[in-house]
Amino acid sequence: MKEDRIETQEDLVQEIRKDFESRREARKSLEMQWRLNLNFVMGNQYCEIGQNGDIEDYGKQYFWQQREVYNHTATILETRTSKLSSIKLGMSVRPLTADESDKAAAAFSSKILNSVFNEHNLQQLIYEANMWSEVTGTALYKVSWNKHKGKKIGKGKEGDIFDGDVEIEVVPPFEIYPDSVTNTHVDDCRSLIHAKAYHVGEIKDIWGVDVPPEEINGFVVTGGSTIGGLGYSGFVRAMGSETLTDHAMVIERYELPTTEYPQGRLVILAGNKIVFDGPLPYINKEDSLRGYPFAKQTSVMNPGNFFGASIVERIIPIQRAFNAVKNRKHEYLNRMTMGVLAVEDGSVDVENLEEDGLSPGKVIIVRQGGRMPQMLEIGSVPTELVREEERLLEEFTIISGVSALMKYSEAPSTNTSGKAISLLMEQDDSRLKVTANEIRGAIKEVAKQVLRLYKQFAITQRMKRIAGENGEIEYRLFDKNDISSDDVVYDVSGDILETASARRNRVIELINLGLLTDEDGRINPANKKKIIEMLGFGNWESAREIDDLHVNRAKEENEIVRSGEIECEEVDDDRLHIEEHTKAIIGKEFDYDPAAKKRLLDHIKMHKRRQALIKSVEQSA
Repeated sequence: MKEDRIETQEDLVQEIRKDFESRREARKSLEMQWRLNLNFVMGNQYCEIGQNGDIEDYGKQYFWQQREVYNHTATILETRTSKLSSIKLGMSVRPLTADESDKAAAAFSSKILNSVFNEHNLQQLIYEANMWSEVTGTALYKVSWNKHKGKKIGKGKEGDIFDGDVEIEVVPPFEIYPDSVTNTHVDDCRSLIHAKAYHVGEIKDIWGVDVPPEEINGFVVTGGSTIGGLGYSGFVRAMGSETLTDHAMVIERYELPTTEYPQGRLVILAGNKIVFDGPLPYINKEDSLRGYPFAKQTSVMNPGNFFGASIVERIIPIQRAFNAVKNRKHEYLNRMTMGVLAVEDGSVDVENLEEDGLSPGKVIIVRQGGRMPQMLEIGSVPTELVREEERLLEEFTIISGVSALMKYSEAPSTNTSGKAISLLMEQDDSRLKVTANEIRGAIKEVAKQVLRLYKQFAITQRMKRIAGENGEIEYRLFDKNDISSDDVVYDVSGDILETASARRNRVIELINLGLLTDEDGRINPANKKKIIEMLGFGNWESAREIDDLHVNRAKEENEIVRSGEIECEEVDDDRLHIEEHTKAIIGKEFDYDPAAKKRLLDHIKMHKRRQALIKSVEQSA
């Protein structure tokens, strides 16, 4: 039996290796294009995909050839990622039912999401994913459960035991291998491979096995290719290939649930050893189903293709043409300024003339009877070169959607009115909305998977640092029972790429129209607080509204009354307390605790009696 098991394990290793190699070969052309895109962004723009399947540099044809790089690709990429970083990502969780307890659980789940995203520095992760998706067309987020994170809860034979926590990481497309590149979405794939090279020491630390190193072809930043022109040279960085040492490939193959494997299957192969073979570990899909721990983001969706299209890929032909025009133009200027000399054969010392040129005060010795050297007439720079340069700059804008207004914050000389500039800004934003929606969709999927992982693994009480009311920081205990819903929605509407100034102008317009004031023309405290947030001044942690504090106090009393009597404080606002306690009663929070419900009703009566007494005193006065 032992020999059969070893033979089965060896067969599985061979089968996974073969499957991985076939998938890598199927998307090899895409990978080469991604590497070419990376080189162009870095400035190595005199390269191409060679016949041998590698990135090759083509050198100068002549020593005097101008070969400079005028990198508009990088600036367009930086502008797009900068603009995409302003996307609104405010999310909240919709309650499962209209019950007040579900509403409170949904509000708490929203705070858990914000806390997790702050801990993982979500903005930095989004920026990293945006760079990958803009350059290669695709980026993925991996949402997993790390059992080595969180709070220490004990000690075992293998060391300290932790209660675990969510982990979010960005995965470049180089590491992802779908079963077919024609599957558009992640969940369309019947199986998915995540392959990554690890140092053999890291494999030992994570999985506890010793594996031999392999020859793995990795990507590194090299010195790049030579650029420059007549009389000078320089270097640009490039993305080259290199054989990694002391590394081994870790292949994770995820398979969706089937009749044979109703909970799906995950096989992890480290080097030549199976370190895990079992069901998919995470219940992270709708209806408590198991699925892939990935959320995909594309720059532009490619119909019928798993991997998206990249703006850089579209710019490459224009960038090559622009470099050629600029360099030919400068070569022409070199000829105009340095001159081209025609001499009769044998009339002068040609070697001396080639070395020193026509330096000031130079004495040229001409053979007796020979013809004097003459400067050839070069003429001016052809106007067609100038026109072609202007046309290519326009094509950069047309293809990338990044205009001069967005790129340089410079209004065109022909349109100086505020209305015209506003329309141009809207046109710029419209080109980015498709990509912005892709980003929001990916982050929404990440948020859902985060809540589902806590629902699955947060069995014991754990503490989370969250933002409470009015921006104060609170430490709250929770477990999986406190998460009743994973219906994540965006709580922001309108233009997802709206600028801060546009948002402020809109708030001021609403105030002028009287839509944020009451019948007396006054702005109530709740609206005032919201307006301050919308104007970009944050939540003003030190400026706590007294009404908010009364509401928070009433909510705390709703919890305290479950275990005992509560008294009215002298400083309580009776109106606000009555409203908050009444919501808890009507919301059926105490239907299963009659004793606590009676205590809360008695407490409401005390507030009403005191409120009536104060009103009668004021009327008599």
